[in-house]
Amino acid sequence: MRCLKRDVPPRSVWALEQAGVHPLLAQLFAARGVTHPQELDPQLQHLLPPQQLLGAEAAARLLADAIEQQQHLCIVADYDCDGATACAVGVRGLRLLGATQVSFVVPDRQVDGYGLTPPISERVHLLGAQVLITVDNGIASLEGVARAQALGMQVLVTDHHLPGPTLPSAEVIVNPNQPGCPFESKHLAGVGVMFYVLMALRAEQRRRGHHVPGQEPRLDTLLPLVALGTVADVVRLDANNRRLVAQGLSRVRKGLLPPGMAALFEVSGRDVRRASSQDFGFAVGPRLNAAGRLSDMTLGIECLLTDDPARGRELAMALDRINRERRELENDMREQALARADALLQADGTPPAALSVFNPDFHEGVVGIVASRLKDQHHRPCFVFARSESTVHGPVLKGSGRSIAGFHLRDALDLLSKRRPGVLLQFGGHAMAAGCSIAPDRLQDFTQGLQEIASEWLDTAQLTRSLDTDGPLAPEHRRPDVVALLQQEVWGQGFAAPTFCDTLEVTGQRVVGERHLSLRLRHQGHAVDGIWFGRTDPLPPQATLAYRLDMDEWQGTRRVRFVIEGEASET
Repeated sequence: MRCLKRDVPPRSVWALEQAGVHPLLAQLFAARGVTHPQELDPQLQHLLPPQQLLGAEAAARLLADAIEQQQHLCIVADYDCDGATACAVGVRGLRLLGATQVSFVVPDRQVDGYGLTPPISERVHLLGAQVLITVDNGIASLEGVARAQALGMQVLVTDHHLPGPTLPSAEVIVNPNQPGCPFESKHLAGVGVMFYVLMALRAEQRRRGHHVPGQEPRLDTLLPLVALGTVADVVRLDANNRRLVAQGLSRVRKGLLPPGMAALFEVSGRDVRRASSQDFGFAVGPRLNAAGRLSDMTLGIECLLTDDPARGRELAMALDRINRERRELENDMREQALARADALLQADGTPPAALSVFNPDFHEGVVGIVASRLKDQHHRPCFVFARSESTVHGPVLKGSGRSIAGFHLRDALDLLSKRRPGVLLQFGGHAMAAGCSIAPDRLQDFTQGLQEIASEWLDTAQLTRSLDTDGPLAPEHRRPDVVALLQQEVWGQGFAAPTFCDTLEVTGQRVVGERHLSLRLRHQGHAVDGIWFGRTDPLPPQATLAYRLDMDEWQGTRRVRFVIEGEASET
């Protein structure tokens, strides 16, 4: 692995320090492209206005009319954390703004597949809905939208995925990535899009005189859910998304969050008073995602919707049990996938430019996680496939892919579909994550096609693992209060958590929990604990290591700990 030090523009550092930003934070922010202190201001008045989001005002008028007429609104959600939080934000927000009939439907991953399909539209119609609202899906659901309209329903699509060449015929589409949308942040998660629609709806109701000035419904109560979905969906944390997450975290730390969400923190062993964006991504989010992978995301949405603490804890414990099952299943599948990938190694011991793995025993709900692990192991675009029986196409292989920098996964699938017509039955996604369905006898065609594109698009440097770091850690910053300061900030996709790189002495090491390496290190002459999760191979007496800062608390004493991210082969 190559460790690359981020460039730190001195003018930006100076401007941030002059505004009172801590010197270490000033360096870290400047290295991530922050040039002005206002970019760090989390206040809600700095959010991009809803009027910029194409379709938001039309959606507000549609919803305001429906609420005035007391129509039945039904949300069709997705089965991941973004979809679950977007649904919960939609249900809670619409009720806050006066809707008297709001229901929701969640597709079953294995039975229904992804998005708004005609059978889902029929199910919504049977509930008596007059307005169908999609969250975190719908931009590719041409047939599902058409069926809903044929049944007499109005359709509002709220989504953030990249559209195909044809848009659905919905009454209104709100998606920052649709053609002609001037919204500057193209990285809103599905939950962020729904939150913006609610802001536009409240403004429309204000224009209609429905709210007493100063007594309007408080939509900021929804921000903990917005923050959770935004981080868990691994969208780029641009300035607008960071404000949404920062505001959500602020409320979580004050205990102002839904009871079920608080219970998810509790069963995860995380303290809401010290909540961080990492807690969303690695503790709370996975427990919600587990329901959509192995069970029914209705369970997760109900957990986020309940206002009864006892019910919230009951649901959170059920989600925690499902997540433990998911981890066991993932571990088995990961080992099998890695073994199959090793069998694909070329004569020189390197993997091909892209990897595709299938096992008839793989579980469809976990292929995305396993693809991510495979990508991390081999630093290649990776697809993992599982068999799926209940689809409109009959038995198919459903694959989930994860990518590396320089390889836009959805664009690659689009090109593959043109070069090899008929291989892809369905596909969609983002640059770094995508999904597809193929006929069982077309796996070899898919594999060869993806490898051809990867060989054309990726060079040797891109296929060599590298890690951007913030360079050596100054010894004066190796303090618990500095670690606490870092943990208060919003880090995530596109605004990476600080990672430092130093040559360290390894004075002690032992395997703990059968899978992790516990370390005693010397940094600038001082002893410090370290942990390398998922590694058991011993280190040499001296090693150049990339690491994050963490806090270890034992018997009331808080100490800095280095969490190792990798060992540099060259710096």
